[in-house]
Amino acid sequence: MKNSILILGGTTEARLLAEVLAQNSRFATTLSLAGRTRTPIAMPVPVRTGGFGGPAGLAAYLNDHGIDLLIDATHPYAAKISANAAEASRLSGVPLVALRRQGWSEQQGDRWTPVESVAAAVTALGKTPRRAFLALGRQELLPFEQAPQHSYVIRSVDPVEPPLTVPSAQYMTARGPFRESDELALLSDHGIDAIVSKNSGGSASYGKIVAARKLGIEVIMIRRPVLPQVTSFESVDAVLSHLDQIFPAERGE
Repeated sequence: MKNSILILGGTTEARLLAEVLAQNSRFATTLSLAGRTRTPIAMPVPVRTGGFGGPAGLAAYLNDHGIDLLIDATHPYAAKISANAAEASRLSGVPLVALRRQGWSEQQGDRWTPVESVAAAVTALGKTPRRAFLALGRQELLPFEQAPQHSYVIRSVDPVEPPLTVPSAQYMTARGPFRESDELALLSDHGIDAIVSKNSGGSASYGKIVAARKLGIEVIMIRRPVLPQVTSFESVDAVLSHLDQIFPAERGE
């Protein structure tokens, strides 16, 4: 009998984990996506899109579908989903593990200004007009309408619709990973003097942080939220090792 796993995804690590598990006949894996990205990458496992209706709805799904393990591999800033996962695990009795990539740490030469929220990042830009690169999700951009004195360069996976009601905003759509050399060119060509970023961690979007360091550009870094304390791992390989421990292979496999 296969072990049934539900991955709450939306990150590169979730995709990589699902791809590995799809090749293992011991597991029946389903990947759940919130549905914020319009054109997600095709996956070799069944994909479920949309919410569950809070912790109780997720708990019911886990029990109704005979899930043996819940893996929270959501974005480090998806605090509500992670909280729902922890509570659903408690309600259903289905064990939970988290795949949480390590955050970036400030290095010599960095000019980080740490803030607690997107709204605080808007304030941190100041009143003097600046040219800011917003490396945020398209659902998080609205607060910057309160600071129309700045010029914005905005990159997102999907188009920003409707666009911000500010005098100067340039939009680009792209999906990482982003090379350091390309980020250096982007920041230089657009005359960027501030970046607003989340501390997402990982390598896919770290190029802009290295580029900012080399160019002496300020990075307004939104701190990570506090997440539930659950059994956590920082890499796909570590999660796979854990699965081998809790779901040992039958002799002869």
